[in-house]
Amino acid sequence: MVAGDKNIWFLSEVYYPDEQGTAFYTTGIAEGLAGTYSVHVLCSSPTVTARGSRVARKVTRNGVDIQRCKGTTLNKDILLLRLVNIFTFSISTLFKALVNVKKGDIIVAVTSPPSSPYMAKIVSWCKGATCILRLEDVYPEILVATGMIKSNGLIDTCFGLLNKYLFKSADRIVVLGRDMKALAEKRIGSGGNHIRIIRSWADTDVVFPAPKAENVLLKELGLTDKFVVSCVGNMGRAQDIEFIFEAISLLNADDTIHFLFIGSGSKRNWMESEIARRGLRNVTIVSQRPRSEQSCFLNACDISMISLLLGVTGAGVPSRTYNLMAAGKPIIAVTREDSEVSLLVREENIGWVVPPVDAGCLVQAIIAARSDSNKLRQMGVRAYASAKEKFSREKILDEYHDLIENLC
Repeated sequence: MVAGDKNIWFLSEVYYPDEQGTAFYTTGIAEGLAGTYSVHVLCSSPTVTARGSRVARKVTRNGVDIQRCKGTTLNKDILLLRLVNIFTFSISTLFKALVNVKKGDIIVAVTSPPSSPYMAKIVSWCKGATCILRLEDVYPEILVATGMIKSNGLIDTCFGLLNKYLFKSADRIVVLGRDMKALAEKRIGSGGNHIRIIRSWADTDVVFPAPKAENVLLKELGLTDKFVVSCVGNMGRAQDIEFIFEAISLLNADDTIHFLFIGSGSKRNWMESEIARRGLRNVTIVSQRPRSEQSCFLNACDISMISLLLGVTGAGVPSRTYNLMAAGKPIIAVTREDSEVSLLVREENIGWVVPPVDAGCLVQAIIAARSDSNKLRQMGVRAYASAKEKFSREKILDEYHDLIENLC
């Protein structure tokens, strides 16, 4: 197919120059398709990592036509204001899409904000376009799991019924893992043949294994002589930080093991207060680093943890898993046994799986990792090889090209 034969429209609140996961991967997918198709993005002004940046309303970047939709940019950490932002962005995006999308075009909607898939469906129905959903989070399940709404309450029930229709009527649904596919199929009930797993990719061009002794961040923190267990990324409602802190408390007397948290989120204040309350000397928290430094901060450990609440399984798949693999880091999956992360860790033999039930089991896994440096090194080698072979950007983008080609 010649570029321009097919228009693809991405609907996403976040896009470059924001760097958080959804923005990064949406940008990468759009730019990866731009050499073959005419790609357009309807997004907001930067709202996350690049919040406050001055950007043009219309611009072409790496072959992608970017159009910024008007909307409020109120404090997203306050739920009511966040809802106002979602509403204004959704209405603006809906009208702009209705004006620009033509019959036969393809719309790709991500779940940031959760209303985008509904806007995409409305536009595809009105204009005769094809609708693809890319699910980073599954609603309302993630809201229930994180305690934001009540299970089987009015919001949960209504949201669930709407999503059942949405998932059934979409032309294609892209999910990030097997657990997410199972959850989407459960929501549909039957006829889930249009659901396809396309995982996030590892940035193997810029993230690679590096010697711990030379790590700049660990040198700054004075941790090069410690066995460092890291937890990188969001410290929010979906992560079982409380469970990890129980293990940290149990290991507080062991001055050879240190826990390093890198990132931000709604639980950070609680974490800092717990460190003071419990008198924890074996944990350090540093702020979120720019993506350009990820090869450094992902290598700032001996082993890394990925944590999800038990109820979040299937509702989200942490993309940082693949970059930790690219850095050659063994992983402790603090998640359910059937989560995508746990399945991956076991299949590739690159770490331990510890469901967040008994903190003593997490302590045992950490001690086992520290006690066998040769086993840990071999796990790291396998993690890096798997990232290069199975989860490179080129391989994942080929899957998106195949997805689009099979629709045309």
